[in-house]
Amino acid sequence: MDAKEIQSQSEARNDYLEKVTGAAQFASDLSVPGMLHGRILRSTVPHGRIRSIDVSAALAMPGVVAILTGEDLARLPGGNPYWGVSMQDRPVIAIDRVRYVGDPIAAVAAVDEFSAEEALDAIVVDIETLPCVTDLAQAMQAGAPLVHERMTPLADFYFRGKATPVAGTNIFQRYEYQSGNPDQAFQDAARVFEDTFTFPMVFHYAMEPHVVIADCRQDSLELWSCGQTPTAIQRVCSDLFGMPLAQVRVHSPYVGGGFGGKASVKIDPLVAALSWKAQRPVRVCLSIQESMLTCRRLSAEITVRTAIDAQGQLLAKAVRVVMNGGAYADTGSAVAIKSAIRAIGPYRIPHLKLEALAVYTNTVPGAAFRSIGGPQGVWATESQMDIIAAALGRDPGEYRLANMVDKGETIKPDLRPLDVDLKGALRQATQAMDALAGADTPQRARGMAVAATDPGIMPIGSAIVRLKADGSVRVLANTVEIGQGARGVQRLVAAKELNQPIQRVSAAEPDTEHAPYDWGTGASRSTVITGLAVELACADIVQQVQQMAVDVLGGAAGDYSLCEAGVTGPAGPLALRELLRRFHGIDNGEFVGIGRVTPKTRKGDFGIAPLFWETAAGVCEIDVDEGTGEIRLARYVSAADVGRVINRKAAEGQDEGAAVMGLGHALSEQYIYEDGQLVNGTLFDYHVPTLDESPQEMLTLLIESGDGPGPGGARGMGEGAILPVAPAIANALARRYGVRIRELPLTPERVWRALQQAKTEGKQ
Repeated sequence: MDAKEIQSQSEARNDYLEKVTGAAQFASDLSVPGMLHGRILRSTVPHGRIRSIDVSAALAMPGVVAILTGEDLARLPGGNPYWGVSMQDRPVIAIDRVRYVGDPIAAVAAVDEFSAEEALDAIVVDIETLPCVTDLAQAMQAGAPLVHERMTPLADFYFRGKATPVAGTNIFQRYEYQSGNPDQAFQDAARVFEDTFTFPMVFHYAMEPHVVIADCRQDSLELWSCGQTPTAIQRVCSDLFGMPLAQVRVHSPYVGGGFGGKASVKIDPLVAALSWKAQRPVRVCLSIQESMLTCRRLSAEITVRTAIDAQGQLLAKAVRVVMNGGAYADTGSAVAIKSAIRAIGPYRIPHLKLEALAVYTNTVPGAAFRSIGGPQGVWATESQMDIIAAALGRDPGEYRLANMVDKGETIKPDLRPLDVDLKGALRQATQAMDALAGADTPQRARGMAVAATDPGIMPIGSAIVRLKADGSVRVLANTVEIGQGARGVQRLVAAKELNQPIQRVSAAEPDTEHAPYDWGTGASRSTVITGLAVELACADIVQQVQQMAVDVLGGAAGDYSLCEAGVTGPAGPLALRELLRRFHGIDNGEFVGIGRVTPKTRKGDFGIAPLFWETAAGVCEIDVDEGTGEIRLARYVSAADVGRVINRKAAEGQDEGAAVMGLGHALSEQYIYEDGQLVNGTLFDYHVPTLDESPQEMLTLLIESGDGPGPGGARGMGEGAILPVAPAIANALARRYGVRIRELPLTPERVWRALQQAKTEGKQ
């Protein structure tokens, strides 16, 4: 990397200065003329039938302008008050039933937040309590109370295909897959291992809670949203309000973190409906506690059954994933499928059998969360790989390498072959840990895990690039800046492709009225899809400039290339202003390029799933306080092939942030339910890793093979590093202390009890 490129990378993230100085504008900072403030009344029972709602006293209070309830939804212009992204199961606001503690019952719009909050206490709601189901065992029992009595799958909206619910049950997704002959393989196996693992409900915990401003008028709807997917919000609101897509405008200012908790659609329809009722713009900004009641990661019970031959080679694997999807499906149907696939691991397994179930319960709705289904599936399969290695007396690293596919080999027959040398990444991570902490010995509490995930990328995205007469550049795209550095990548790609200084390149705030269609921000796709779209748009501009130079100066297109604020050719550089003057007759104008990525890009290669494999290898060392059971992550090494690093500082931050996020569900994070109530839904009771609980030493290895599908050979990243952390820690604990825990999180109490039991049984 030369000095110019290093300088460009350091200047690409102009949002850094804006954010640390407080100049950056988030949705919660914005104000619209005439704006009201909204607050939401939520259910306090997990399941119930709404008998009546009396809002008369609340409406009479000073400052209250409007109150939205389910009775209003019959008048919605779209004719159907239900929406969803995989199942059309969610009313804009509760109509006749509440399905979890936190379900919105009424929404108040008032002149200020205090007045809106006061009005909530004056609303009288009569709810008939109904039987509820909050865990998987209850929800799947024959005759269990149904969370939804009708299930309507949506086809090809947010993801390709549609969910396959089981009528008369709480199962809203059932997926089955088989390759080879697994039943015969299990019969012929030398040994069979079967283990069941559980994964908790986890909060996304973005620094910024959910916030939306909506201005619904007779013939238009305008939203300022913290959502990650503005075009999905546009589509859902268009349907609900019966408006053409072109009349629904979504602005996406800076977003204070999302991690999937702001993906697809969340509170936007409710806020838009409240604005429709009030006939004025309305702002709703949730508290963190309310965000905890909006969405969370799906919890899971995963059973992995693995057959091996006499030499220890993997013969067959059967995976059964059962996921707690909560009260509404959201993206849970896709999460369940991905979890089953990601539980395969990056291994050579001739015979596979996968089953995935997503189940409704009366709990907070499950949603996409950094590497959908990945942490759940990898937790199970990578824990079991160590179980098998220990039973065979094999080194866990050597055993993985012996069974891991090589680059170019197939993991699942209907998916793209692995495009990464994951064996090399594991070796590099192991060697780096040896260099960091010394050679491995049985006395060290060292563990490892690897992962290969198939990002659920929809290869659909566009970008517009405008090169002005003075050489300045403007990029327009609908990829949302949620802290990952998307706008910085757009600037770097445009600067490189157009050969202009990074200081002269800017990226616009996403706005569906001006920027072209993009599927959304998530699935590690921003750099690959939007970055490539920018690259293609710049190539379009280069061709335009070359052709104009040929028309003005003669010669061939290949004789010309862009230079700073100009074009250079056989006769030397010529300013763009002068080129435009000679062509148009005035020294002004611009070049506009559009880049489109579709499944047909690169001769149809982008239509093969996955577009790329996102992989990770993690090696850790832990310290365990045997008196309390507390685990501290002393050292952690993460390795991933990212194809090409566009912005090294941002890429390292993404990798390290993902690993620390994985530390949360590994050691402490979980929703706790009792009698249908979330009992730890506050910042005080729900514990995420603090700075002093992060690894004492941490190393990120970014491998650049240069063969990814994105700009310059980049491959998506930012989700992979979350995957190995939990199984690596559990494997370290088992290796050093002989304690195998199959349930997350590894809380001090859980670890202490396991250590005491091991001592009693003489395993230590």
